[in-house]
Amino acid sequence: MDFRNGRESRNVEDRRGQGGRRLGGGGRRIGIGTIVLALIAMYFGIDPGVVLNTSEMMSPPAVESAAPARPRSAAGDEAARFVAMVLADTEDTWGPIFQAGGAQYREPGMVLYSGATRSACGVGQAEMGPFYCPADGKVYLDLAFFDELHHRYGAPGDFAQAYVIAHEVGHHVQNLLGISDKVQQARQRVSEREANLLSVRLELQADCLAGVWAHHAHRARQVLEAGDVEEGLAAASAVGDDRMQKRAQGYAVPDSFTHGSAAQRVRWFRAGLDTGQLRSCDTFSVAAL
Repeated sequence: MDFRNGRESRNVEDRRGQGGRRLGGGGRRIGIGTIVLALIAMYFGIDPGVVLNTSEMMSPPAVESAAPARPRSAAGDEAARFVAMVLADTEDTWGPIFQAGGAQYREPGMVLYSGATRSACGVGQAEMGPFYCPADGKVYLDLAFFDELHHRYGAPGDFAQAYVIAHEVGHHVQNLLGISDKVQQARQRVSEREANLLSVRLELQADCLAGVWAHHAHRARQVLEAGDVEEGLAAASAVGDDRMQKRAQGYAVPDSFTHGSAAQRVRWFRAGLDTGQLRSCDTFSVAAL
C-alpha cells in the first residue's frame, strides 16, 4: 500500500510497555468502565455472542502495572505508524460516506497493546486476535498478530494487515448503524445454530465493509499497489472458519461457524471492493451466503 502522502490518526493509544502514549497527538488514557457487554467482534475462533467470564474480567493479568517498559524495535514502531495511517484512511473514507447519508461518523479509537489489556468489554488477550469493543468504540490490536498472520496463516503483506484493521472498523460502522445491537438481541431469541448463522452474517458484512473502504480509499487516494488485492483476498481466505477448524482439529463443523468459510469471506470482501456500495453488503437478506 502507498501511504507516502498519508496522515496518521490521532485516535491511536499505544499501551505497549504500559506507556499509555498516543501516536500523533496527546490525550488521556481511558478509564476502566463497568464491564457490561460481550465482545461482538472477536476475530478468531471466539463466538462473538458469548459473554466473557466475569472472574477473568475482574482478575486480569498484571499488564498495566508499574513494570518498566520493554524496548521497542524499529520494526514495531514502523508497524504502529502503518496502523495509524490505515486508521486515518478509514476515517477519511467513512466520514464522507456517513455525511452523504445525512449522518456524522464518530471515529473509533485504536489501542495497541502487548499480551493483554483492559477494555470496556473486559480483558483483551493476544490469543483472541484483534477485536472491536462496542462498549467503548475501540479496536484492540497486539501487533504481534501481524507476524502470526504471515507465518501461521500464510497471509503476508501490508494490505493483508490493512484488511484486518478495516474489518474491525467495519464492526464499528455496524455499531454506529445499530446493526450490532439488533443482531445481539436476535441471537438471544434463537437456537445456537441460528445464533451462529447470525454471527456469520455480521462478520461477512464487516468483510464487505472492509472492501467498501478499500474501494473508496483507492479511488480517492490511489493507495493500492500491484498485488495488494491478492494479499487482502488471501487474508480473508486464511481466516475462514473452515480453514481455521481444519488447521486446529483436522475437520470443519459448519453449524459451529461464527465468521464464515474462506470462500464466503473472500466473496463478501470482493463484493465491497468491486462496488464500493453499502447496499452490496446486505448479508442479512440473502438466502445464500
